Amino acid sequence: MRRRGALALTVLALVMFGSSTLLAVQPSVLDLKVDGVGAVSAPLQVVIFLTLISFIPAILVVMTSFTRIAIVFHFLRQALGTNDMPSNQMLVGLTLFLTAFIMAPVAERINTLAIEPAMAGKIDVMEALERGSPPLREFMLKQTRQTDLALFVDLGKVARPKGPDDLPMRVVVPAFAISELKTGFQMGFFLFVPFLLIDLIVSTTLLSMGMMQLPPAMISLPFKILLFVMIDGWNLIVSSLVRSFL
Repeated sequence: MRRRGALALTVLALVMFGSSTLLAVQPSVLDLKVDGVGAVSAPLQVVIFLTLISFIPAILVVMTSFTRIAIVFHFLRQALGTNDMPSNQMLVGLTLFLTAFIMAPVAERINTLAIEPAMAGKIDVMEALERGSPPLREFMLKQTRQTDLALFVDLGKVARPKGPDDLPMRVVVPAFAISELKTGFQMGFFLFVPFLLIDLIVSTTLLSMGMMQLPPAMISLPFKILLFVMIDGWNLIVSSLVRSFL
């Protein structure tokens, strides 16, 4: 019993000594030194990291093909008259996968130019951001209208650029966003017109037959679904969306 008690006291002393040693370590070893700023403590690093993560959804929606695809799918569901089918989860999931498919070449270029060298320690974070911006800027400028770019160059009082590479991202991103909104609404309008004609034909037919109390949407819905299935609508819409970014 005495030996066991002595052994327990010894273990307790070692644990207390080790814990006191760990407490004696200065937390500054977790600090991050930033040029021109100084040391950034570990809690502040966590806050900065979480703040950057919160911008990922905004980047995904505004700086990729997500907006145009989501708008077209919304107009499609409204035109068909099926308010809950396909569900929001299905449409958002399909939109995400199509966005990943369209943005894959841009992501590969960014990975080759910026991410891999940064992970290997060959370049710092700021240089990685500079190298990764041109592929994304090139993609956005390809889909952006000149009038939208001129608008934000004028509003931001930016000096007239000599070329696309001289345009800052604070001008390119909002110009790309409103261009995508306009393009998405245009595609949605042309998608909406054929189904609207079916509604008008059915409504006029029912009115001429004197069946005014019968809802036209209930009669036109099967015809719209039949038309959409016969022309292989999903194939046409998805192919048109993907080709619009090529």
